[in-house]
Amino acid sequence: MEDEAAAAAAGPVVGRVLGTADATPLTFWVAVEDGAYLQLDDVVVTERDLPEHDPITIAGVVTAVRARHEGVVFDSDVFLVADGTLPATIQEAAEITTTRVDPEVYVPPTPGALVHRAQGDARAGALYFDRMDRTIPMGFGRDGAPMFLNADFLDGSRGAHVSISGISGVATKTSFATFLLYSVFRSGVLGGAGETANTRALIFNVKGEDLLFLDHPNSRLNQATEDAYARLGLVAGPFPDVRVYAPPRVGDASGTPDVSSRLSGVDAFYWTLTEFCTDRLLPYVFADADDERQQYTMVVHSVTAHLARIAQPAEGGVAVDGTRLNSYADLVDYLVEQITDDATRGQWAGSAVGLGTVNAFARRLIGSKKDLSRLIRGDLAQRKPHQINTAESAQVTVVDLHNLPDRAQRFVVGVTLRTEFERKEKAGTAKPLLFVVLDELNKYAPREGTSPIKEVLLDIAERGRSLGVVLIGAQQTASEVERRIVANSAIRVVGRLDPAEASRPEYGFLPPAQRQRALLAKPGTMFVSQPEIPVPLCIEFPFPSWATRPAEAGPPPAATLRSIAQHATDPFAVVAHVGAGGISDDDIPF
Repeated sequence: MEDEAAAAAAGPVVGRVLGTADATPLTFWVAVEDGAYLQLDDVVVTERDLPEHDPITIAGVVTAVRARHEGVVFDSDVFLVADGTLPATIQEAAEITTTRVDPEVYVPPTPGALVHRAQGDARAGALYFDRMDRTIPMGFGRDGAPMFLNADFLDGSRGAHVSISGISGVATKTSFATFLLYSVFRSGVLGGAGETANTRALIFNVKGEDLLFLDHPNSRLNQATEDAYARLGLVAGPFPDVRVYAPPRVGDASGTPDVSSRLSGVDAFYWTLTEFCTDRLLPYVFADADDERQQYTMVVHSVTAHLARIAQPAEGGVAVDGTRLNSYADLVDYLVEQITDDATRGQWAGSAVGLGTVNAFARRLIGSKKDLSRLIRGDLAQRKPHQINTAESAQVTVVDLHNLPDRAQRFVVGVTLRTEFERKEKAGTAKPLLFVVLDELNKYAPREGTSPIKEVLLDIAERGRSLGVVLIGAQQTASEVERRIVANSAIRVVGRLDPAEASRPEYGFLPPAQRQRALLAKPGTMFVSQPEIPVPLCIEFPFPSWATRPAEAGPPPAATLRSIAQHATDPFAVVAHVGAGGISDDDIPF
């Protein structure tokens, strides 16, 4: 009776261990019973009795499934079988990759042994969920039951950082990153649900204005989606505490945020000329990986150091050697004049630098005027709040970059990450945890070359765990991202992949069947690899309960309409008109 009860608790019988294929402790095949089925990613469990030893439980995940006619010889026999003139049996079999052996006596399962579809405690044991002290829900398995992430490998206790790869627009990388954040914040695993004391997030928005509405409920939310969140132990809704930053509009002397769909609750960010000089931000103007391969980087660092020594605040602008500079363009013109003048070049660039190197520096610097003039200002009040500071912001800080050219995006990302990382270093404590969500990671930390941004990201990947900074990086091609950043990511996530990319060694952690399936994965399906579990888990995460584009945005709580420096005239005028010259209502995945 006890054996029957244990078998019932393990789950229904789906077949027996195959006897015509080798069974090993790590892989074996299961013959599927008539009327039953096994699909990829199903979890199964079987037992083996040993003399003078407790029974061995062997659990695994289905990594391949096949069906064939038994009793036939030729390929053309399939037609005779279909016509009923040749007797044959259809037999399905599934390959099982072992995930857990308990106790750890690595013997193969016995051919003919019953195999159960794992459920309840048996499923949790097979996937090591029972060994996780703190679990973060990340979606559902193919069986419809919740899947979990071990919080110890996300918050730095035993590991940190997440790498998400997949085709742009199809793999829903950003959607999964934001869902993972929502689950972390609202599950209460890393602190009280909804509290900001233990967890914060810094999200860089690089595509459209879709991430500007995280604090708005999704108008397309239905009861089925709410039920899905409930099964994960979450309450469906928007992020409760969000602050949005955007760059000033081009040519706007008042510093109005450059957004079109969200009309309130947005603050402008910029740097004053004084901050640019004294905080030594000039290297981030030259943030391309190609720049560091050029000799003029010596000039960059020499000019940066000299500028920090002699620049003096002057009512919003700066004074350099008695010359008043009121804009970034003025500063650039002044620096170019100093380094191209024979009398002052040595003082600014050093005596050993050739004229060709100086000219290369000057050309790059002049080219930055158009891109950076609206971010580095001498005409806006220094006392007006204008800096991105997650310690003084909301639980979720969104920095909008989509209207900025590439050079300006690099500057903002580099300076912001450096500032936040230095702030965490000075704080001396890992709490609150800071999750940094950065898309297009291959652009900021490419495999080849070096740059100030890449150095900051490497620092975060290698030391951020101890300082409470967790990187959630997304990219189309993990093969083009700096190896050390990917290697330091405890959690690796893959969505829909390009065929050429899927063949890269960076995806060697995926079994062959999952590599092939990654070419077909639909939006919302991800393969998640985490330590302790030897096989990546295929999960589907629910539809976002927050707005993912302006057309979905419902009314937010009144508190989210408050920005630092502005108050909405009409507190309900949050979303601009869609169409008629406004925001496009193009459908996007999630």
